[in-house]
Order: sequence, then structure tokens, then C-alpha cells
Amino acid sequence: MRRRLTALLALALLTGCTAAQDQDDDTGAPEPGTLRILASSEIADMTPVLDRVEKDTGIKVRPTYMGTLDAVELLAKGKADGRYDALWLSSNDYLRLRPDAAKKVVSETPVMSSPVAVGVRATTILELGWKPEDVTWAQVEQAVRDGELTYGMTDPARSNSGFSTLVSVASALSGAQSALTDADVTKATPRLKEFFQGQQLTSGSSGWLAEAYERRENVDALLNYESVLKGIPGLTVIRPRDGVVTADYPLSSLAATDATTREDVRRLTEALRTPEIQREITERTHRRPVVASVRPASGLDTTRRRELPFPGSRSVADGLLDSYQNELRRPSRTVYVLDTSGSMEGDRLAGLKDALADLTGDFREREEVTLMPFGSGVKSVRTHVVDPADPQAGLDAIREDTEALTAEGDTAIYTSLEKAYEHLDAGRDTFTSIVLMTDGENTAGAKAQEFDDFYAGLGAAQRETPVFPILFGDSDRSELEHIAELTGGRLFDAQQGSLDGAFEEIRGYQ
Repeated sequence: MRRRLTALLALALLTGCTAAQDQDDDTGAPEPGTLRILASSEIADMTPVLDRVEKDTGIKVRPTYMGTLDAVELLAKGKADGRYDALWLSSNDYLRLRPDAAKKVVSETPVMSSPVAVGVRATTILELGWKPEDVTWAQVEQAVRDGELTYGMTDPARSNSGFSTLVSVASALSGAQSALTDADVTKATPRLKEFFQGQQLTSGSSGWLAEAYERRENVDALLNYESVLKGIPGLTVIRPRDGVVTADYPLSSLAATDATTREDVRRLTEALRTPEIQREITERTHRRPVVASVRPASGLDTTRRRELPFPGSRSVADGLLDSYQNELRRPSRTVYVLDTSGSMEGDRLAGLKDALADLTGDFREREEVTLMPFGSGVKSVRTHVVDPADPQAGLDAIREDTEALTAEGDTAIYTSLEKAYEHLDAGRDTFTSIVLMTDGENTAGAKAQEFDDFYAGLGAAQRETPVFPILFGDSDRSELEHIAELTGGRLFDAQQGSLDGAFEEIRGYQ
């Protein structure tokens, strides 16, 4: 089990690029026989299949991985024109709600499919007395309301699996018989609030979600695509009987390309839909074939399920996302442990201030943000709450404290992390995390082993708080990787990308 989950995490670390990083990537000039494809991150598991298709067709795929909603935004702004030859997202449903993005696509053909599902621990199934083939979303909600089921899911604002899950739950609990409307969302809101009280884990990627699930024995289930859940041992995978939203992974040609490129996209699509390749796809990835003559891999339930309707307009989709972020989900609580030692003087400190100032626009209502700058020790502890009654006051206070940061002193990483954990008392009903940004190695205060001992002595609830370190400047990768692994967090690389991009990507885990 550990080996499989570690592999999933490694895949997430490899492919979980931020939108900012991907926009800075050099996709290179067009090459005959090579397709530059803007793709959903989870499609990285198709690499062996694409290698085989290259041998058969001579067409090489050069992917750039990005979250689906971020990719649609890139397309809508025209920033994909001339840089990518094709689009391969888990779904084009959200894209169709954006006319400025939809006009960039001239063709799309489904390659495989995977429905949203619920993966539940076998022991929990027995305790609930469920028959997996008969479970409905209403039963899942009832189990959550009764305090008998907790779960994790990816962030709908970053991940299409999370967004599709949100749409599935909202459609089922509202009883919508057609595309979701504002009235449907309003009708379902009281039940949705109860449903999301059961969410104990959030993340920007399915790989980290699986790893966090293994560490958290108090989490009973995961909500994600069936293909992801099938790769996690110990889960019984349920497709709720009252319906699901399904990803169909369409390979799409872009309007800005020429006829030769579009022909290569057509040939690649055709090769991926041959019976032989479809069989390999379903066996390797647990996704379902789209060619009727090919049977789904063993273990994939073939009974039919209703396809739940997708929102009929962008305003409904964005309204649902806004409601989730600011009202439905548990609020976030984050301590930002910020290196303001002497080495940060100049451009580095200016970059940190700019990144944090930009980030304030993304903070949610009800969110608690603590700034803990450090040098030779912690310099100050300033906590602010984005109050729904006056959110601007909290955001302005965060910006004011950010602008007041100054650089001086040595670098006391471990002592500052200990202070962050001491600040975060247990028992709060929040998504709690620590973000560590440092541009150097630990040079003052507690040593690594002392922090390890400190962490081991924390209560079980406090040990569930992950640290998300950001690799920046001259910081030590091995040092930060150890902190992330010890606490169940994840390392974000601002040396290869950008500091503001790293902060933004972490938002999916808060």
C-alpha cells in the first residue's frame, strides 16, 4: 500500500505545476511530428501509452500539465495561441461555459472516460451497512450528517475532479432534472452545508490527497474520479445510484493551428481510439474505453448510472464555486512562517511582499491568516480573519503587515516552526496548515533532530497539521523535503518557477 501511494505522490509532485509556472514554460517552436499539448495534470499517467503510440504513428507528444480550470483561463486570455497545438483536458464542460475559450477549439473527440465516485474504507462500509451498488448521494449526506462518515476531496477551484464532485453533489441533493440553475443551488445549500462539514482533507492534487488519506486514520472516504480511487488499495469504490458527472478526456484541436497540425491531432486521436490502445488505456489507468467493442478493465462496474447535468451557464458554475469557497466548506487557518533574515534584503524581500500582496486577493471569507516573520527567531505574530461582514478590513490588515516586513538576522527555521505549532491549538473546525518560505539553510536556534523530537511529542491532532515548504533562493532542498515528509506536507519549488506561483499553488491545499 505504501509503495502505491508513494508512487501517486511522486506523480503529483512531478505534474502538479502551477498556472504561473506553466505560463513561463518555454514550449519551444513547432516541430514537424511533435504536438505541444496543454493537458490536465492527471493525464501524466498516459505517458507509457503515448510512447507506444509514437512508435506506431511517429507523432511525439510534448505535454504541459496544468489544472483544468487554469488551462481554460489561459486559453480564454489567448495565451495558448501559437504556444500549444492541442488541448487535452479531463473535460471540456467548463470550457463550453466560456465563449472566449470555446472559440479557441475547433474539434474535440473523447478518448476515455471516468465518472466521479466515492471510495470508502471497507470497515466503514460494514459499519454503515451499505450495499455499494445501492448507495445514493443522499445516503452519503445522511452518514455525514450523523457523524458516521468523513472524507477528502480535491479543491474544486483548482482540480476538475473536485469541481465535478461539487457539481455531482449539488445536482443530486437539489434533485435537478436538467442543467443546474441558481435556484437549484439555493435549494441545495442547506444540505450542501451539512455535507461539506464531513470534509476533513482538501488538496490541489489527487496524489497528495491519497498520501494524506493514508496518514489520517480518521478519514473514512475519498471523493474523486473512479480511475484514481481504483488505484488506492483498501477502498471500496461506489458510483452513487442517483447519478454522477463523468470526465470524457476529449483531445481537441486549437483554432490557431494550421491544417498540418490539425491532421496530426486527428491521427493521434484515431490511434488512441483503436481497440488495442483502448484496452491498454483501461488496463493501465482504470479509465473506461470509449470504443464500444472494448470491455472496461476487470473490476470496473458496468451497470449504468444516470449522467448528472452540468451547470447551464458560467454564472451558475462560478456562483457554485464561490459558494463552496466562502460558505459551504470548512474555513482555512494558515500560519505563514516567513524568512525575513538578512539574506532576504533587496529583491528577495520585495518579491515576497509582492507575492503575498497578490495572494490576499485569493483569501476566502472566514479564513484565518497568521503572519510569522522570522530571522534569528520569530519577530512577530500577527493574526487576521477575513470576516464576511467586512472582508476588506482583514485583507487590508494583511497587506499592511506584509509591507512592514524587514530583513535582518540569521535563519531559525526549526525554532520558528515550533512556534507555529504552538500557536495552532487543536480542536478548531478548520483546514489547518503551515506554509514555510525560506531562502537559506537553518543557521540558528533548534536543529533538525530537535524539531523531529518536538513534532513527535505533539498530540495526534496537532500532528495532522502539514507544513508546505517553499524552495526559494539558496534554501536546502533536502532540509525542506524532510520537513514536508515528516509533517505530511508537500514541497513547492520557487527556484524553478516563481514565488507567487508557489504561494498560489499551495492555495489548493488550504
